[in-house]
Amino acid sequence: MKNGSVYIETYGCQMNFADTEIVLGVLKKQGYTVAQNPEDADIILLNTCSIRDNAEQRIYGRLGNLKNLKTKKPELVLGILGCMAERLRKDLIEEKKIVDVVVGPDEYRRLPEYIDIAFNGDKGIGVKLSRTETYDDIEPHREDGLSAWISVMRGCDKFCTFCVVPFTRGRERSRSLNSIVKEIEDLSARGFKEVTLLGQNVNSYQDEENDFSDLLAAAAKVDPSMRIRFTTSHPQDLSEKLLYTIAEQQNICNYIHLPVQSGSNRILELMNRTYTIEHYLNLIEKAKRIIPGVSFSTDIIAGFPTETWEDHLATLDVMRQVRYDGAYMFKYSPREGTKAYKMGDDVPEDVKTKRLQEIIDLQQQISYEINQGLIGKEEIVLVEGFSRKSNEFLSGRTDTNKVTIIPAQENIKPGDYIRIKINKATSATLFGEYLSHIVFEKSSVVLSA
Repeated sequence: MKNGSVYIETYGCQMNFADTEIVLGVLKKQGYTVAQNPEDADIILLNTCSIRDNAEQRIYGRLGNLKNLKTKKPELVLGILGCMAERLRKDLIEEKKIVDVVVGPDEYRRLPEYIDIAFNGDKGIGVKLSRTETYDDIEPHREDGLSAWISVMRGCDKFCTFCVVPFTRGRERSRSLNSIVKEIEDLSARGFKEVTLLGQNVNSYQDEENDFSDLLAAAAKVDPSMRIRFTTSHPQDLSEKLLYTIAEQQNICNYIHLPVQSGSNRILELMNRTYTIEHYLNLIEKAKRIIPGVSFSTDIIAGFPTETWEDHLATLDVMRQVRYDGAYMFKYSPREGTKAYKMGDDVPEDVKTKRLQEIIDLQQQISYEINQGLIGKEEIVLVEGFSRKSNEFLSGRTDTNKVTIIPAQENIKPGDYIRIKINKATSATLFGEYLSHIVFEKSSVVLSA
């Protein structure tokens, strides 16, 4: 079926949002249009996440909601994309029966073909993983905006024992440096002001002789007025070269997401994280020395199999030493097919909940203290638009990824860089007053009133 309309809902990580843009690029090239709501669509696709059980349960709940729509409109094609496709294809196709199309992360090129199969009354299934697919030549469909995500590599070779990514997204493979730079050039020409380079482990990026540091430097040189961010880094592969690259390029944000997962070496070994806490803390110290004002965020799992009270205290201790600006904090969620699944989920649920709450409370305290220390200081903010709560205020983010709120005024527009003075702060948000605009000219920064 050509010229059908498609509606996509995206769940999970930034990688999934970037994949949705690739899917829309593939479908639009084949004549499909984008529907703004599910009721108007001929095809509804859910781009899914398998990283934790509650993410999968959300999808099952959503499928239940969409069943009514399919009852009213039997010709509607309902599809599951992404990480749940490979893991749960049998359940989705044979037991739930409501799903017509199941396509994994490496088969998006053939999605139009699978949709055609579904329109003809069969099930469109494509879940093979690839050693080579990077979608290097696919132009993602992006609405105009300020921020964009670019997948620079796919898959992961780390095989952390709790993680399904190597099984749902396959092994590591990198895009060419030139294709990524070209994509950034196109985004710059369209007025985008921020790009985030994505990979399950960006530090493993390799295109012939070019490593991730080389890619980051090349990306930064495209447009000095465009901020460059990246995620996620693995501590084993974070090099000094990368730290110096961040320090040398003014538009690479001084912000590193560096998952620690646990503060206990025993738990890290069970997780197959391939580094020790001593190595991790040494990396943090190096980064602080090389990159003035660098900030860190992290991932932490509470209640991994066999985790003791002492292991939990070790995690809290690392948090106090590093003093993260922010963290993504979760209870351990067993994923079938991983090595950790065979270890048994032996930490009681109430204990997990208590430990997670202690981690959250400590992080909120640290974030609050860090932000209080910024009061009276000046920051450069990229204005993103009105704040969620009121059109009397504008919202933006600092180089270190902190949400910042300032009073709206006519001379400030989305996409502007402005210098502000911080006058108030919570654990999650800075509040400030406008001082001046900042204009980027080639390699220099010019202040203007």
